[in-house]
Amino acid sequence: MATRLTHLVVDTPGPVALAGWWADALGWVVESADPAESYVVPPPGEPGVPLVFCRVDDVKHGKNRVHLDLASSSPEAQRATVDRLVASGAKPVDIGQGDDVPWTVLADPEGNELCVLEPRPSYAGAGAVAAVVVDAVDPAALAAFWAEAAGWARVTEADGSGVAALRAPSGAGPLLEFVRTGEPHAYKNRWHLDVAGYAGDDRDAAVAHLEALGATRTEVGQSESPPEEVTWVVLKDPEENEFCVLRPR
Repeated sequence: MATRLTHLVVDTPGPVALAGWWADALGWVVESADPAESYVVPPPGEPGVPLVFCRVDDVKHGKNRVHLDLASSSPEAQRATVDRLVASGAKPVDIGQGDDVPWTVLADPEGNELCVLEPRPSYAGAGAVAAVVVDAVDPAALAAFWAEAAGWARVTEADGSGVAALRAPSGAGPLLEFVRTGEPHAYKNRWHLDVAGYAGDDRDAAVAHLEALGATRTEVGQSESPPEEVTWVVLKDPEENEFCVLRPR
């Protein structure tokens, strides 16, 4: 039972404010500004994975395992983006990248890490977001799982680079990259992916398919809501990253 990637979800105590910051950062549009759940989408004609900012009061622990890499068309554009984001509340952060890397690591006003990349031909045409990046102990294996869960095609395997990447079937938009790390999942992710089946599909069958691929069910507080309001199923991928299976659409 096929599923496809629908959203990237961000936990935040302030959905409206953080959604506004990211919309400005990416040049995207706030589709819905709601204190419980705010949506940010690419402008018409630009590919990308919509962002959903959900009200969660959990405290951030450590470096996020999921982050965005922002694209640049030139070194001048990269510097301008960094300057603009810092002026709007971002801060340079050290996550062990060293002094010689050509990209810049920042944190948004809530401490969520992001990278502003130097120009790279492999991201040409991706839009404002070059890649959605996921830390992985085993990038190749995790990419294989997410190729099925997201419905995206593998474009690079994890070789000596330690990076495995997927791209949407359209061939446009950001890559979904799995980057080798030596640190396993330890805390609930503040950023996670959502998937859904297609209209007319059976959600429970989709969940069973993902479980057969190595996903497991998990509790992140959804049981505290009335059962009739919980229309999604929360799973963990094979490296414990939480994600939601939404109603088919």
